[in-house]
Amino acid sequence: MTTTTVDLLRPVLADLAVVVENSGGHESAPTPCTELDVAELRTHIAGWLTTFASGFADPEGRAEASGAEVPQDAAGAADVIRSAADRLDTAVRSGADQRPLYLGESPMPGEMAMSMILWEYIVHGWDLAVATGQEWNPAPEAAAASAAFAPNMLTDDYQGPGKPFGPRIPTPNDASDLDALLGLSGRDPRWSASA
Repeated sequence: MTTTTVDLLRPVLADLAVVVENSGGHESAPTPCTELDVAELRTHIAGWLTTFASGFADPEGRAEASGAEVPQDAAGAADVIRSAADRLDTAVRSGADQRPLYLGESPMPGEMAMSMILWEYIVHGWDLAVATGQEWNPAPEAAAASAAFAPNMLTDDYQGPGKPFGPRIPTPNDASDLDALLGLSGRDPRWSASA
């Protein structure tokens, strides 16, 4: 049986919910997302996952920004992630990734959107885990898939000062796929909140 992106994503989101649930008490701590502290990153993660899930569940693939508020407490945010993960999984396993996903008026092939979501949540899971002193160990297959996908998306329009992704950080040739993915995404794999 072929492993699909949704097969890789589901355990990443399950692990992410645990990291979010255990992130309480660190709300104002810095994260590798330099503009966001832990509380803001938690809200960003849960809010966007809800938007993606709504888009894939929508018959026309319209991912409208959710009007629902993300709970400020860690347990509530984790519940939002689990619920959105269930909705996304159900929609994609029903074939929703075979049609475009619209983020605003811009269509993106559904399979490409799923690869983007996997990449985003592997990296954001690491962001939140390292900021709160937790472990983050996505499956090697998931990290490898995202490390292969990310370079195609990281054009000059998206990466560099003042852009969604910081400049690439070089990693050794023998770096793990996770570390390579972090470096590609403008993260220093050795980042520490105490540094």
